Amino acid sequence: MQIDIQMRLLKNPLLLRYLRENAYWYKYLHRGREAYPFFEKEMKEHYKVRMQDKIENLAQGLKMVQTMMDVMR
Repeated sequence: MQIDIQMRLLKNPLLLRYLRENAYWYKYLHRGREAYPFFEKEMKEHYKVRMQDKIENLAQGLKMVQTMMDVMR
């Protein structure tokens, strides 16, 4: 595995955790850095850390607050 990919993995604990949980990615990351964007995208989808997921969580939180306000009326 190339040094720059190793450094990225060590800087981000979620990437490292996902790699350890899904060991088949070692093979692809060792072959070249072309697989890294796909690896990172899959990790973000799995742990729900994409911007889309954050917006959905915010919307759910606002909906819950609105429901609580309606109940208190």
